[in-house]
Amino acid sequence: MNHSATVPDFGLIIVGDEILSGKRQDKHLSKVIELMSSRGLSLSHVDYVGDDPQRLTQTLQRAFEHSGVVFSCGGIGATPDDHTRQAAAAALGVPLVLHPQAEQLIRERTRDVAQEQGLPYEPMREDNMHRLNMGRFPQGAYIIPNPYNKIPGFTCQGKAGTVHFVPGFPVMAWPMLDWVLDQFYAGFARIGQRMEKSVIVMGSMEATLTPLMEAVEAEFTGIKVFSLPSVDHPEYGRHIELGVKGPVGQVELAFVSLLKGLSHFGAQLGPELVRN
Repeated sequence: MNHSATVPDFGLIIVGDEILSGKRQDKHLSKVIELMSSRGLSLSHVDYVGDDPQRLTQTLQRAFEHSGVVFSCGGIGATPDDHTRQAAAAALGVPLVLHPQAEQLIRERTRDVAQEQGLPYEPMREDNMHRLNMGRFPQGAYIIPNPYNKIPGFTCQGKAGTVHFVPGFPVMAWPMLDWVLDQFYAGFARIGQRMEKSVIVMGSMEATLTPLMEAVEAEFTGIKVFSLPSVDHPEYGRHIELGVKGPVGQVELAFVSLLKGLSHFGAQLGPELVRN
């Protein structure tokens, strides 16, 4: 991979009834945004899905059929409410098989636990055999190492898209996602190559500024114009944060054009903001 290659669309799937019911608050979205932003990358879409096998299968089918990269957090355990491994296999139309390297790592983990507890290691004990189910992945998958407890995640390639599956526990998921980004997508990192610049605009409406926004996007290739309205800011009151984001060189030029356009509206401008 190199900097000239087309950066893929990155997506995120967060799995679990506990998120949708409010029993637990999602922490993955903000962390994934942080991990990607540190590399100059960004997410293009996010799905929240409960522990429903059919809906989860449909969500994963879309991910595998469309070009891009998706990270999936949650549901890869071996309890009755974990359906992600099975849904991934169904979406790909392949069986679940015990991955030999995953089996080795899980056996190592169960042996480590026995030693920590001062107990004899019994590999054929029913609960230890059941833990091997966490290593049953869709046929053709390859593993994602788990530095926390050795129980791996996995990666699958579909017709067009790639999905990386990690546990729902942040202490495991986040270092695993960090590893995936470094291992497979380091060549797409754009640190220092992209930025966004914006200005606080007071006394104008979005509808009034829309033609200007469209004109700036049309003039500068690779630039996106964004508008973030606020009605109750403690300092600026009702205002719009209007800005541009994209490649550094283009952003500088596009922002000058945006400010020039705003001057024709007689809008009151506040501070300018820069984010990398």
